Amino acid sequence: MRYTFILIALLVLTQCKDTSANHNIEQSNLTDHISQTTTNDKPMTSNTVKDVRTTIIQSKDGLAITADIYEVENSDKPVILLFHQARYSRGEYIEIAPKLNELGYTCVAIDQRSGDSVNGVDNETYKAAKAAGKGTEFVDAIDDLRAAIDFALAEFYTDQVVLWGSSYSSSLVLILGNEYADQAAAILSFAPGEYFTYEEKKIEDYAAGLNTPVFFTSAKNEYNNWKAIYESIPSTSKDNYLPEDQGYHGSKALWEKSKGYKTYWEHVISFLEAHAG
Repeated sequence: MRYTFILIALLVLTQCKDTSANHNIEQSNLTDHISQTTTNDKPMTSNTVKDVRTTIIQSKDGLAITADIYEVENSDKPVILLFHQARYSRGEYIEIAPKLNELGYTCVAIDQRSGDSVNGVDNETYKAAKAAGKGTEFVDAIDDLRAAIDFALAEFYTDQVVLWGSSYSSSLVLILGNEYADQAAAILSFAPGEYFTYEEKKIEDYAAGLNTPVFFTSAKNEYNNWKAIYESIPSTSKDNYLPEDQGYHGSKALWEKSKGYKTYWEHVISFLEAHAG
């Protein structure tokens, strides 16, 4: 009788382990499905993604710019330079950059001197600028973007980069798209607008000189902020997306907690595949 009881107990334990294993497999499959759906049902790249590393880039005025590098080995795609919005940091891209890695893109996300903190990541460049008594207005950050572009071109032995801006930096990349016309494979501008003038010219004036493929998007109620800028771009390879719902300001539209983020991603991926694939 005692042996019969032990045998029954062993059978029950074995069944429980099998059920637990099946549950883990189902959870793993679900996670994989969500990941692939987020990236427009594209499989992960076969290239190797290195660990994220943080480095310092020197701006022309000597300011130390903190940057996170999300590197994909053996990628033949342009490096994507990720610039954040006002009062933010490179932390704006801690969820976005890994998804771009899955698509095969190496990414460099920097702290600009005009910013603060987001997603638990402090803006170290802003802190350094304040300590050094340097300006921290939107236009002051343009040299940080220049330094990041020059760094990427040299560090990764490439002659092509993608410029990606969010809010005020999405206007700065339109300025630099003229300066780096030969190196800019494409420009993605999340919620651009006439936030400032640069060298006595409006953003629309700089946009009028762009022949690079350009993509615009924003929250729905921000369309009038960039309509004239977009229309002034002569490039025949321009595209835009305006959400049916309210949408979001800047690159945070791609965060998974942002309603409609998958549709934003679909348009971004389509644009990248067409112009920077």
